[in-house]
Order: sequence, then C-alpha cells, then structure tokens
Amino acid sequence: MATVPSCELCDRDGGLLIARNAQLRIIRAEDADHPAFYRVIWNAHVAEWTDLPPADRSAIMQVVAKVETVLRQALQPTKVNLASLGNVVPHLHWHVIARFDWDARWPAPVWAPKNKEVADATSRLPIPLTELDQQVAQVLNT
Repeated sequence: MATVPSCELCDRDGGLLIARNAQLRIIRAEDADHPAFYRVIWNAHVAEWTDLPPADRSAIMQVVAKVETVLRQALQPTKVNLASLGNVVPHLHWHVIARFDWDARWPAPVWAPKNKEVADATSRLPIPLTELDQQVAQVLNT
C-alpha cells in the first residue's frame, strides 16, 4: 500500500474507525453538529478518483452508495450530502453526511458558518450512534 508520511489519512484512520478491509476503510467524523458524518477512505495514497483502475473506482463507489443507503434507511434524513474534495488532504476519500433541516448549518454546506445553535444533535437521531455505526460497518460484508 502506497503511503505518504506527511499525509494525515496515511498516518491515521481519519476519525472513529467503523470498518476496514484491504482496499478501504469507513470512519465516522466526530462532529457534534453533524453526528451522522462518515468518510469512505481509500487506504493507499491516491489523490484522484481517476487514478484508480476502473474496478477500484467501482469498489469505492459501491461502498459510498451502501453507506448512503444505510443512512437513508436508518435515519430518514432531509438530504444526504456526498463529496470528494481532498483540497486540504490530497488522499482519496468520500464524505457521506446525513443532513437534517434542524442541523446547525442547514441548508448551507457543513463547512459553512453555523446559522443556528443545535443542542445535542446526536440525541435527535432516531437510533443511537453505536447502532448506526454497526449498520454502516456491515456494508463491507455485503
């Protein structure tokens, strides 16, 4: 597996590790305002999606789709945001974020300034995060 020593996602998991296989891992970003914020991270240091061979592109997108499906079924969010930015960390990863009309930045992006305070966003989810994490982890086994 190719790594780059100065890359945050080569050096660390990048959040709370939910599941890992040889190709990729799923983490949950610890974000109090957006508790159902996951990342699907390619393990090898690859900066761009098109750097992957077609079969690997398909593999990562299948996992992204499965994580989105879990979030939609378990949480019934207002919207799910998908993004692959990598400007700050040039290591291929996809953000999969359940968004709600009650969240602190709705309808703006998660990185925008807050437009309201939301106390204990985690308690607003219909299931506990530990249960959601277990459901998300199962996507690597299906």
